[in-house]
Amino acid sequence: MITMQPVVEVYAPEGFALWPVAEVEPFGYLALSGELTPLEVGTAVMRIASCNDLDPEDDGSPPRPADPLGSFLHGLLTLDTLFAAGGLRVTDSATGVAFLPGCCNSLKDWREWHQVLDGSGQAWFGHDPDPRAERHGENVRLTIDAEQNDSPVIELLATDLRHLLAGAEHDLTSFLALAADWAAQNLPRHAAPVTAALARALDLPTPTEPSARNPEAHADTP
Repeated sequence: MITMQPVVEVYAPEGFALWPVAEVEPFGYLALSGELTPLEVGTAVMRIASCNDLDPEDDGSPPRPADPLGSFLHGLLTLDTLFAAGGLRVTDSATGVAFLPGCCNSLKDWREWHQVLDGSGQAWFGHDPDPRAERHGENVRLTIDAEQNDSPVIELLATDLRHLLAGAEHDLTSFLALAADWAAQNLPRHAAPVTAALARALDLPTPTEPSARNPEAHADTP
């Protein structure tokens, strides 16, 4: 069975205390969906924010706020281009082969998969390793590391890939809705801009205002 999941790179959150997060391995991937626990959502939001936790450029950008929470969220809320380390993971349970996003690939690049089906017929997803997807007629070949002559591959029908992509988009959309509700509860004063930033980081439309889905959301900080 071949599965596809949107994943974000995560690491052990040592010393992080701005909001509750889950215990995770030192390095790994967290699959995003609408089924995550609040702690797992907190971990995903922490990781996406940390990917953009950069010092402002000297171009008139607003300075970092002095408070720890505002400082940590500053890049996420102010950068024009956001990055979320990860992508789409494809796993063949029959062979144990996993197609993972390479370094410098971002979750927002998930739409590049449609180039394989309806565009150029191929796409790259980062490097080290160098994962590549190519269409050959009605089939698609996923090469785990195109720089290796003997790289493992996953092969599937283009129609199956289209179905998997629809499922991955649903998982991302469900996660974003869940994260919006999480932000309303855990970051109430920043909920709307955090939700909008996450939507940009995932290349998705901003969902309904969290308060509209969750009337009990508070109006002050935790």
